[in-house]
Amino acid sequence: MLIELANIERRFQLGDTTVNALAGLNLQIEAGEYVAVMGPSGSGKSTLLNLLGLLDRPQSGTYRLENRDVTTLTADEQAKVRSSRIGFVFQSFHLVPRLTAAENIALPMTLAGIAPAEREKRVAQALKDFGLENRADHKPDQLSGGQRQRVAIARATIMQPPLILADEPTGNLDRHTGDEVIHLLEELNGRGVTLIIVTHDSTLGSRARRQLMMEDGRLKSDSGRNGDGH
Repeated sequence: MLIELANIERRFQLGDTTVNALAGLNLQIEAGEYVAVMGPSGSGKSTLLNLLGLLDRPQSGTYRLENRDVTTLTADEQAKVRSSRIGFVFQSFHLVPRLTAAENIALPMTLAGIAPAEREKRVAQALKDFGLENRADHKPDQLSGGQRQRVAIARATIMQPPLILADEPTGNLDRHTGDEVIHLLEELNGRGVTLIIVTHDSTLGSRARRQLMMEDGRLKSDSGRNGDGH
């Protein structure tokens, strides 16, 4: 099992009010799955994604990633897991403005201390795979939205993580470009990478093989669960 969440609780204090962003959440996701997390604003989708990406911690409950309890790790240990095991793709790309496309893609490897020769080899391959060879030296403001998102996906996958988390990955793109980006993510899933997408778009959500519907911090429905609990 890649992901196991047991009795996860995440609460936020808003003024005098306590908001249960995630309440008693139990979830299992196997390696290689393609999952869409859906639901209205404030349903807990992004909180769940942040938690899965080790960007946030629950108040209680356990999160096991690749059979390892990651809830108890220090911030530094979590950062190591995040850099090597999890790739992020965001709606607003989150590229570093002063770095070129090639440098943005290389960033996770630079932070992980991978040797320059290996970095160059992997970046060259990624630029080729994502159709960005003639954009290697362009900075983000010289790229179209679709090109920026392809750079972001190349960066997210350069460490070959088993898990990709995508938060509204087509939110800032037109329909045609969005379709291209989703096909790229689906190709990665086809090669065995686990893909979890948070989306408001029901058309996009329906492409996933499993849909999780969130409501008020709880899992309202899970198309992957049938009578025997699998």
